[in-house]
Amino acid sequence: MSFPTAPVPVLDPEEGFVARDRHGSPLSRRRVIAALLALSLGGFGIGSTEFVAMGLLPELAIDLLPGIHAQNTDVAIAQAGWLITAYALGVVVGAPTIAAFAARVPRRTLLLWLAAAFTLGTIASATLPTFETVLAARFVAALPHGAYFGVAALVAADLMGPGKRGQGVALVLSGLTVAAVIGVPVITWVGQNHGWRPAYLLVAALFAATFVAIRVLVPWQAGDPTSTVRSELSAFARPQVWISLGVGAIGFGGFFAMYTYIAPMVTELNGLAAGVVPIILITTGVAMTIGNLVGGRLADGGTVRAIFQGFAALIGSLLLLALVGGTVAGLFVATFIVGFAAATVSPIIQTRLMDVAGRSQTLAAALNHSALNLGNAIGAFLGGLVVAAGWGYLAPAWVGLALALGGAALAVVSVAMEGRGVTTT
Repeated sequence: MSFPTAPVPVLDPEEGFVARDRHGSPLSRRRVIAALLALSLGGFGIGSTEFVAMGLLPELAIDLLPGIHAQNTDVAIAQAGWLITAYALGVVVGAPTIAAFAARVPRRTLLLWLAAAFTLGTIASATLPTFETVLAARFVAALPHGAYFGVAALVAADLMGPGKRGQGVALVLSGLTVAAVIGVPVITWVGQNHGWRPAYLLVAALFAATFVAIRVLVPWQAGDPTSTVRSELSAFARPQVWISLGVGAIGFGGFFAMYTYIAPMVTELNGLAAGVVPIILITTGVAMTIGNLVGGRLADGGTVRAIFQGFAALIGSLLLLALVGGTVAGLFVATFIVGFAAATVSPIIQTRLMDVAGRSQTLAAALNHSALNLGNAIGAFLGGLVVAAGWGYLAPAWVGLALALGGAALAVVSVAMEGRGVTTT
């Protein structure tokens, strides 16, 4: 089965880039902005479903693991963190699989299918009765995550035009970071006051709204008519792709080692009320929103320099958190800086992957989210190990520091190999 090709983007020497619809008619600036907002709404839903568990770990542990929680609160909270790990692993599996097999599908059509899958998967997460079944539902619900962001990033890049690819990626990711400012704190409040299940049903409603917004506002775009599963998977033959994935998985794991256990850092470590958790999530989310936009601009100026700037900030901020996170002021300041630094890294890594992946652009755009969510899984798991071992709730910050240093080291290897001409095979 073949699909018609998308119209070629037009560069008008006087007016600059003009985005066009499937019939070749120019899109108004208002239509482009509306389409970008619709794509960002999906990111908002994804950010809400991915991060809300981090603010509700105590509630999840009490409801789904009552026996363990009655015996040892720390162990129950650490085991509840497996729900985050399961979601992250679902992203790792789903992103390359869907991207490779569906690259030829018209992009809006694929986005609609992915939004529908998110809606159903989140409803299942909210309604299944046991920890094991919810764990499985979180894995399944995560399968569309990477493919959604990958395809949405390609659509946004086309709408933004040449020279603004990094900013297009950042605009799609901005839905995720705005979720950290608004969606996660609000849904966390709902979960704390009305139960975590209604909180997840609220997330499902966001995905249903995303489906409608994409159908109405996003212009039709063809997939890649020349793509095959083999051509997409050829990206895995490139050493630089693997190294870039490692940079994201290990380096960004440093952020998730900290962020997964932000709720007990507030309540258990600093002795604050649970109501403070949404406040610190808001401040961290504001920082992530700013950092994401800064990262997009840095990526457009050159990914090599940008990636080292981002990791330098992430390493320094995690060290600061490990040293001063035991005080209320230190916790607020350090988590703000960590959120900013981590968010700058995400669009830079995605742009870098697209640079080194050759023709496998759909897969490359999706693989970034496999890498980042593998980092989510690694960070949540290793952070849980040190918490369960009784090393305290600042121990994940030290784990995060080690992971960020590992990501930076891999970035050095990537640049050194590129200097020797090792870019494709």
